[in-house]
Amino acid sequence: MKKIVLSISFALVFATSAFAQQAVTSAPVPQIDLKIWQHASFEDTGVYGVNTEKAIAFLKEKKRKPQNIVVGVLDSGVEITHEDLVDNVWTNPKEKKDGKDTDKNGYIDDIHGWNFIGGKDGKNVDGDTLEITRLYVKYKKQFETNADAQAQQTKNPALYAEYKTIKDTYEKDLAEAKQASENYSQLADNLVKPIESMITEFGADKLLSRKALMAFQPTNEVTKQGMMIFGLVPEEAWNNRPMKEFADEILSEITEGAKHFKERYEINLNPNLDTRHIVGDNYDDVNERFYGNNDVDGADSNHGTHVSGIIAAKRGNGIGIDGIAGDGYVKIMSVRTVPNGDERDKDVANAIRYATDNGAKILNMSFGKPYSPEKSAVWDAFKYAEKKGVLLIKAAGNDDLNIDTEVHYPTVYNDQGKAVSNNVITVGSSTVDPKALRSDFSNYGVKSVDVFAPGSQIYSSIPTRDGKYKSNSGTSMASPVVAGVAAMVWAHYPKLSTQQVKQIILESVNKDPQLAEFSVTGGVVDALKAVQLAEKMSK
Repeated sequence: MKKIVLSISFALVFATSAFAQQAVTSAPVPQIDLKIWQHASFEDTGVYGVNTEKAIAFLKEKKRKPQNIVVGVLDSGVEITHEDLVDNVWTNPKEKKDGKDTDKNGYIDDIHGWNFIGGKDGKNVDGDTLEITRLYVKYKKQFETNADAQAQQTKNPALYAEYKTIKDTYEKDLAEAKQASENYSQLADNLVKPIESMITEFGADKLLSRKALMAFQPTNEVTKQGMMIFGLVPEEAWNNRPMKEFADEILSEITEGAKHFKERYEINLNPNLDTRHIVGDNYDDVNERFYGNNDVDGADSNHGTHVSGIIAAKRGNGIGIDGIAGDGYVKIMSVRTVPNGDERDKDVANAIRYATDNGAKILNMSFGKPYSPEKSAVWDAFKYAEKKGVLLIKAAGNDDLNIDTEVHYPTVYNDQGKAVSNNVITVGSSTVDPKALRSDFSNYGVKSVDVFAPGSQIYSSIPTRDGKYKSNSGTSMASPVVAGVAAMVWAHYPKLSTQQVKQIILESVNKDPQLAEFSVTGGVVDALKAVQLAEKMSK
């Protein structure tokens, strides 16, 4: 599931807030290249980047040679042929593409990973419902439309009370999504043509500034209407940018927002939609393991491709971006788990097990939801991965909630508040602005969120058909930053245990009082301090 936090401050558009771990937001922009700000050194710039370049220099100084490490990206899919990723994609050394299960792991032709949300016939799930929709449908049948409904209400009072809460929330979400969809349609009607007229009259390549806008005299009413956008968007979002570049971003956000709320209303909250027939598994059997297909790109790999680039886009090739750990020692394993809707618990559990069994040492999990009916299966997978020495790094979520009290699944904490395993790092999102460090959308929690990492306005790879590169924001982007740092540490210090790598990440943060009440560590991840601590610990 995705989440967009638009830079336009139209309150009417923000009628709903659930759209999982991807976002686009504007933040105060210091004098730093926003396409690489996550790599910045705090000491040199005052920006809480993760100090990538100095970390790499330190490792070279210490003559540390990396060993290959596999990072599983449990996501919407990955475009494995992307120009900036193709050299750093995992290839199963024991499998051949011959229509047979050559390596006998139960998955046929899993050359670059596996797809748990696709069918044997090659068809894939794209849009899917939210978990609240699925629960609403399930319990409505039990408590309202069942011939024995009245008896069920009396027999299961606690569950019936839960259903009534779910029903109220679902119906509220549905109404808000419908209203937001209508608002966006109106927004497009009111702004698209005026903004296009602004581009023509003001000049596509002319730089925007307060002075230039004050001097500009529109010649028609349509262009005058377009001028209102500059009163609705923070100045730092448009100042000193070419008119067309800024306008294209706004038009893209309007288009994406309209698409999002339309899909939310028509797909995510559609009680009549059931995609289980596409995959063909028995979803009620959480112990079922072998289903899906080998299409690791899938129907829409935008989110997973962006995440993968942050971790391991090839460094130094002169194109696109440089990943945190993109020097060739990280291999990305794509495990398709998350549709454009809520992931299913069974698929999450199986994705963790698959990646673990096939050699991944770090799993990035940029997804989440407020309901998890089969959470025990996911917790069992957490514990399974811990026994195999695998580190799980997950996004905290984008709803500006304290997840100590409002649970965001998957969580490492059971119903009694105790951690089921010690191999999970939960990541909040930080901004480029050191004076407003926590991203305003980021979830938080002094118990449930371990660290923060750059997550606002992160430039990374997207599928070639969508333009190759783009800036997105969200805890979805912060989590792979941490995964990249962890991979850098572990590849260069392979004798460290899972718990030691986690300890290093948490103990080497750059602390800031702004984060003290929002996370366990109260700081932002720092790659240089992490490798320095790893060097010390390894001795």
